Amino acid sequence: MAIELKNIWKAYLDKQVLSDFSYLFPAGKTTCIMGASGCGKTTLLRLLLGLEVPDSGEILGMEGKKKSAIFQENRLVESISAPANLRLVTPSLSRSQAEQLLTDVGLGDSLHQPVRELSGGMQRRVAILRALAADYDILLADEPFIGLDDATKQQTMELFRQRTAGKTVLLVTHEEKEAEFFGSPVLRL
Repeated sequence: MAIELKNIWKAYLDKQVLSDFSYLFPAGKTTCIMGASGCGKTTLLRLLLGLEVPDSGEILGMEGKKKSAIFQENRLVESISAPANLRLVTPSLSRSQAEQLLTDVGLGDSLHQPVRELSGGMQRRVAILRALAADYDILLADEPFIGLDDATKQQTMELFRQRTAGKTVLLVTHEEKEAEFFGSPVLRL
């Protein structure tokens, strides 16, 4: 089922962020959301996650959906390992499955370290995998590949595309190359 936003208005004090915004996100596809900083991309994701409420308008198609998210901040439990972070949100994921996912994005040598000891790019990959490992109907990703070097970004985007095939994904990016990589519809705010 598609997700539809109808006539959404959202302001923060005197700053109008979304004005009479309507859009239909197709089910089972990745939609890239692009636009200048401050134009409402993150606000849109927060509305869909239920972390914010629109001032007016309707959001349809989110009822009963299981959601997963990649925020701009990693939001990891820094005192535990990367596999433990993945299994925290997906207890059905075995330790060996978690370790394999991490190895697939180049983190095989860091499986036993607390996350706080990993570099920023390594932590970012853990945050991405944690969201991908969750049981979800819709994935909302706010600039998920930021801070990754080109080779790591390519490797991570390939795994991301593979793991999200046939799923509804809303991906915020500033990078045209990322939108082209996913070959998806682009919403420009």
